[in-house]
Amino acid sequence: MRILFVGDIFGRPGRTIVHERLSDLQKQHGVELTIANGENAAGGFGITPQIAEELFELGVDVITTGNHIWDKREIIEYMNSANGNETSLARRLLRPANYPAGSPGFGWYQGRTRSGVDYGVINLQGRVFMASNDDPFRVADELLKQITAKVILVDMHAEATSEKLSLGWYLEGRVTAVLGTHTHVPTADERVLGGGTAVQTDVGMTGPYESVIGVQKDQIVQRFLTNMPARFEAATNDVRLCATLVDCDAETGRATRIERIMLRQDEQLTASS
Repeated sequence: MRILFVGDIFGRPGRTIVHERLSDLQKQHGVELTIANGENAAGGFGITPQIAEELFELGVDVITTGNHIWDKREIIEYMNSANGNETSLARRLLRPANYPAGSPGFGWYQGRTRSGVDYGVINLQGRVFMASNDDPFRVADELLKQITAKVILVDMHAEATSEKLSLGWYLEGRVTAVLGTHTHVPTADERVLGGGTAVQTDVGMTGPYESVIGVQKDQIVQRFLTNMPARFEAATNDVRLCATLVDCDAETGRATRIERIMLRQDEQLTASS
Protein backbone atom coordinates (compact mmCIF):
# COMPACT_ATOMS: atom_id res chain seq x y z
CA MET A 1 0.00 0.00 0.00
CA ARG A 2 1.31 3.44 -0.87
CA ILE A 3 0.53 6.62 1.09
CA LEU A 4 1.14 10.16 -0.18
CA PHE A 5 1.51 12.96 2.38
CA VAL A 6 1.51 16.50 0.94
CA GLY A 7 3.41 19.05 3.05
CA ASP A 8 1.95 22.35 4.31
CA ILE A 9 -0.15 23.83 1.48
CA PHE A 10 0.55 27.55 1.51
CA GLY A 11 -1.96 30.00 0.05
CA ARG A 12 -3.29 30.11 -3.48
CA PRO A 13 0.08 29.11 -5.05
CA GLY A 14 0.12 25.92 -2.98
CA ARG A 15 -3.50 25.14 -3.79
CA THR A 16 -2.87 25.77 -7.49
CA ILE A 17 0.02 23.33 -7.79
CA VAL A 18 -1.98 20.72 -5.88
CA HIS A 19 -4.84 21.26 -8.32
CA GLU A 20 -2.47 20.92 -11.29
CA ARG A 21 -0.29 18.03 -10.15
CA LEU A 22 -1.94 15.91 -7.46
CA SER A 23 -3.94 13.63 -9.74
CA ASP A 24 -0.90 12.85 -11.90
CA LEU A 25 1.20 12.16 -8.79
CA GLN A 26 -1.41 9.76 -7.44
CA LYS A 27 -1.62 7.88 -10.74
CA GLN A 28 2.12 7.88 -11.39
CA HIS A 29 2.95 6.40 -7.97
CA GLY A 30 -0.11 4.19 -7.48
CA VAL A 31 -1.21 6.08 -4.36
CA GLU A 32 -4.03 4.55 -2.33
CA LEU A 33 -4.26 7.06 0.53
CA THR A 34 -3.62 10.82 0.30
CA ILE A 35 -3.20 13.10 3.31
CA ALA A 36 -2.30 16.80 3.23
CA ASN A 37 -1.57 19.46 5.81
CA GLY A 38 -3.82 22.42 4.99
CA GLU A 39 -3.46 24.83 7.90
CA ASN A 40 -1.90 27.54 5.69
CA ALA A 41 -4.11 26.99 2.66
CA ALA A 42 -6.11 30.23 3.02
CA GLY A 43 -3.70 33.06 2.21
CA GLY A 44 -1.01 31.40 4.30
CA PHE A 45 -2.98 31.57 7.53
CA GLY A 46 -5.73 29.07 8.29
CA ILE A 47 -8.20 27.19 6.14
CA THR A 48 -11.83 27.83 5.16
CA PRO A 49 -14.64 25.29 4.68
CA GLN A 50 -14.68 26.02 0.95
CA ILE A 51 -10.94 25.38 0.58
CA ALA A 52 -11.17 22.19 2.67
CA GLU A 53 -13.90 20.82 0.42
CA GLU A 54 -11.97 21.82 -2.71
CA LEU A 55 -9.02 19.77 -1.45
CA PHE A 56 -11.29 16.81 -0.76
CA GLU A 57 -12.67 17.08 -4.30
CA LEU A 58 -9.10 17.03 -5.66
CA GLY A 59 -8.52 13.63 -4.05
CA VAL A 60 -7.19 14.42 -0.58
CA ASP A 61 -8.64 11.86 1.84
CA VAL A 62 -7.74 13.55 5.14
CA ILE A 63 -6.57 17.12 5.92
CA THR A 64 -4.37 17.74 8.94
CA THR A 65 -3.59 21.15 10.44
CA GLY A 66 -1.74 22.81 13.29
CA ASN A 67 -1.37 26.07 15.16
CA HIS A 68 -3.09 28.19 12.48
CA ILE A 69 -6.28 26.13 12.48
CA TRP A 70 -8.40 28.84 14.15
CA ASP A 71 -7.14 31.76 12.02
CA LYS A 72 -10.33 31.69 9.93
CA ARG A 73 -13.22 31.80 12.37
CA GLU A 74 -15.71 30.12 10.03
CA ILE A 75 -13.78 26.87 10.34
CA ILE A 76 -15.05 26.45 13.92
CA GLU A 77 -18.68 26.01 12.88
CA TYR A 78 -17.60 23.73 10.04
CA MET A 79 -15.63 21.46 12.37
CA ASN A 80 -18.47 21.41 14.90
CA SER A 81 -20.82 20.24 12.14
CA ALA A 82 -18.99 16.88 12.17
CA ASN A 83 -20.21 16.04 15.68
CA GLY A 84 -22.36 12.93 15.44
CA ASN A 85 -21.90 12.67 11.66
CA GLU A 86 -19.08 10.29 10.83
CA THR A 87 -19.77 10.57 7.08
CA SER A 88 -19.43 14.36 7.01
CA LEU A 89 -16.53 15.77 4.98
CA ALA A 90 -15.83 18.01 7.98
CA ARG A 91 -14.98 14.90 10.01
CA ARG A 92 -11.94 14.40 7.76
CA LEU A 93 -10.53 17.85 8.59
CA LEU A 94 -8.43 17.44 11.74
CA ARG A 95 -6.99 19.75 14.37
CA PRO A 96 -4.25 18.62 16.77
CA ALA A 97 -5.59 15.92 19.08
CA ASN A 98 -3.67 17.25 22.07
CA TYR A 99 -5.57 20.54 22.15
CA PRO A 100 -7.57 21.15 25.36
CA ALA A 101 -10.69 19.09 25.94
CA GLY A 102 -13.72 20.77 24.44
CA SER A 103 -11.89 22.24 21.44
CA PRO A 104 -13.99 22.12 18.25
CA GLY A 105 -13.52 19.19 15.93
CA PHE A 106 -11.47 16.03 16.17
CA GLY A 107 -7.77 15.18 16.27
CA TRP A 108 -7.93 11.77 14.67
CA TYR A 109 -9.82 9.91 11.98
CA GLN A 110 -10.31 6.28 11.04
CA GLY A 111 -11.48 5.42 7.55
CA ARG A 112 -11.25 2.86 4.78
CA THR A 113 -9.60 3.17 1.38
CA ARG A 114 -11.46 2.40 -1.84
CA SER A 115 -9.81 -1.03 -1.90
CA GLY A 116 -11.03 -1.79 1.62
CA VAL A 117 -7.91 -1.12 3.75
CA ASP A 118 -8.64 0.39 7.17
CA TYR A 119 -6.41 3.32 8.11
CA GLY A 120 -6.02 5.87 10.87
CA VAL A 121 -4.67 9.42 10.88
CA ILE A 122 -3.56 11.21 14.06
CA ASN A 123 -2.80 14.95 14.17
CA LEU A 124 -0.58 16.18 17.02
CA GLN A 125 1.15 19.46 17.89
CA GLY A 126 4.48 19.85 19.62
CA ARG A 127 5.18 21.85 22.77
CA VAL A 128 8.78 22.99 22.25
CA PHE A 129 8.75 26.69 21.18
CA MET A 130 4.98 26.47 20.71
CA ALA A 131 1.83 27.12 22.72
CA SER A 132 1.19 24.91 25.70
CA ASN A 133 -0.89 21.86 24.84
CA ASP A 134 -1.41 18.44 26.33
CA ASP A 135 1.48 15.97 26.08
CA PRO A 136 1.45 14.65 22.48
CA PHE A 137 3.27 11.46 23.50
CA ARG A 138 0.65 10.37 26.02
CA VAL A 139 -2.24 11.58 23.88
CA ALA A 140 -0.90 9.32 21.12
CA ASP A 141 -0.90 6.42 23.59
CA GLU A 142 -4.57 7.01 24.38
CA LEU A 143 -5.61 7.35 20.74
CA LEU A 144 -3.85 4.14 19.76
CA LYS A 145 -6.12 2.31 22.21
CA GLN A 146 -9.12 3.49 20.16
CA ILE A 147 -7.85 3.05 16.60
CA THR A 148 -8.27 -0.49 15.29
CA ALA A 149 -6.59 0.05 11.89
CA LYS A 150 -3.08 -1.29 11.36
CA VAL A 151 -2.09 1.45 8.90
CA ILE A 152 -1.69 4.63 10.97
CA LEU A 153 -0.04 7.89 9.95
CA VAL A 154 0.83 10.63 12.45
CA ASP A 155 1.28 14.28 11.48
CA MET A 156 3.47 15.83 14.18
CA HIS A 157 3.14 19.59 13.73
CA ALA A 158 6.09 21.03 15.64
CA GLU A 159 9.07 23.38 15.60
CA ALA A 160 11.81 21.18 17.00
CA THR A 161 13.18 18.31 14.93
CA SER A 162 14.23 16.68 18.21
CA GLU A 163 10.64 16.54 19.43
CA LYS A 164 9.37 15.16 16.12
CA LEU A 165 12.08 12.52 15.88
CA SER A 166 11.59 11.57 19.53
CA LEU A 167 7.91 10.91 18.83
CA GLY A 168 8.96 8.69 15.93
CA TRP A 169 11.16 6.62 18.21
CA TYR A 170 8.47 6.56 20.89
CA LEU A 171 5.86 5.22 18.46
CA GLU A 172 8.27 2.88 16.65
CA GLY A 173 6.49 -0.33 15.75
CA ARG A 174 3.09 1.04 16.75
CA VAL A 175 2.34 3.32 13.78
CA THR A 176 3.18 3.25 10.08
CA ALA A 177 4.70 6.72 9.86
CA VAL A 178 5.45 9.84 11.88
CA LEU A 179 5.85 12.79 9.50
CA GLY A 180 6.68 16.30 10.65
CA THR A 181 5.11 19.54 9.46
CA HIS A 182 5.18 23.25 10.41
CA THR A 183 8.71 24.50 9.59
CA HIS A 184 8.07 24.54 5.81
CA VAL A 185 11.59 23.26 5.09
CA PRO A 186 11.90 19.66 3.85
CA THR A 187 14.42 17.62 5.79
CA ALA A 188 16.75 15.00 4.34
CA ASP A 189 16.42 12.61 7.29
CA GLU A 190 13.75 10.24 5.99
CA ARG A 191 14.18 6.60 7.04
CA VAL A 192 12.32 3.50 8.15
CA LEU A 193 13.06 2.57 11.74
CA GLY A 194 13.72 -1.05 12.63
CA GLY A 195 10.23 -1.49 14.04
CA GLY A 196 8.63 -0.61 10.72
CA THR A 197 7.82 3.06 11.32
CA ALA A 198 8.77 5.60 8.64
CA VAL A 199 9.92 9.00 9.91
CA GLN A 200 10.82 12.39 8.45
CA THR A 201 11.07 15.44 10.67
CA ASP A 202 9.56 17.81 8.10
CA VAL A 203 7.88 17.08 4.79
CA GLY A 204 8.30 20.69 3.66
CA MET A 205 6.02 23.30 2.14
CA THR A 206 3.80 23.08 -0.92
CA GLY A 207 3.89 26.68 -2.06
CA PRO A 208 6.14 29.55 -3.19
CA TYR A 209 9.85 29.09 -2.46
CA GLU A 210 10.96 32.58 -3.55
CA SER A 211 9.83 33.67 -0.12
CA VAL A 212 10.52 33.30 3.56
CA ILE A 213 8.64 30.09 4.39
CA GLY A 214 5.83 31.19 2.05
CA VAL A 215 5.54 34.89 2.85
CA GLN A 216 6.77 37.67 0.54
CA LYS A 217 10.46 37.94 1.38
CA ASP A 218 10.62 41.76 1.54
CA GLN A 219 7.91 41.85 4.18
CA ILE A 220 9.76 39.42 6.40
CA VAL A 221 13.12 41.17 5.91
CA GLN A 222 11.51 44.48 6.93
CA ARG A 223 10.05 42.84 10.00
CA PHE A 224 13.53 41.72 11.06
CA LEU A 225 15.00 45.15 10.32
CA THR A 226 12.36 47.21 12.13
CA ASN A 227 10.69 44.80 14.55
CA MET A 228 7.42 46.49 13.61
CA PRO A 229 4.19 44.59 13.00
CA ALA A 230 3.11 44.25 9.39
CA ARG A 231 0.57 42.45 7.27
CA PHE A 232 2.07 39.31 5.72
CA GLU A 233 1.03 38.16 2.26
CA ALA A 234 1.73 34.95 0.41
CA ALA A 235 4.53 35.05 -2.16
CA THR A 236 3.88 33.81 -5.70
CA ASN A 237 7.10 32.66 -7.40
CA ASP A 238 9.03 29.36 -7.63
CA VAL A 239 6.08 27.22 -6.62
CA ARG A 240 6.88 23.65 -5.60
CA LEU A 241 4.96 20.67 -4.28
CA CYS A 242 6.70 18.90 -1.41
CA ALA A 243 5.43 15.51 -0.36
CA THR A 244 6.50 12.17 1.06
CA LEU A 245 5.64 8.68 -0.19
CA VAL A 246 5.41 5.83 2.30
CA ASP A 247 5.07 2.19 1.27
CA CYS A 248 3.67 -0.19 3.84
CA ASP A 249 2.24 -3.65 4.34
CA ALA A 250 -1.54 -3.18 4.45
CA GLU A 251 -2.01 -6.16 6.79
CA THR A 252 0.59 -5.28 9.42
CA GLY A 253 0.91 -1.52 8.93
CA ARG A 254 4.70 -1.81 8.88
CA ALA A 255 6.43 0.69 6.60
CA THR A 256 8.88 -0.70 4.07
CA ARG A 257 10.02 2.40 2.19
CA ILE A 258 9.94 6.20 2.37
CA GLU A 259 10.75 8.71 -0.37
CA ARG A 260 10.87 12.51 -0.51
CA ILE A 261 9.30 14.39 -3.44
CA MET A 262 9.90 17.99 -4.49
CA LEU A 263 8.12 18.86 -7.71
CA ARG A 264 8.41 22.28 -9.36
CA GLN A 265 5.39 23.70 -11.12
CA ASP A 266 6.84 23.30 -14.62
CA GLU A 267 8.66 20.02 -13.91
CA GLN A 268 7.62 16.85 -15.70
CA LEU A 269 6.89 13.70 -13.73
CA THR A 270 9.24 10.78 -14.19
CA ALA A 271 8.53 7.10 -13.80
CA SER A 272 8.15 5.91 -10.22
CA SER A 273 10.96 3.74 -8.86
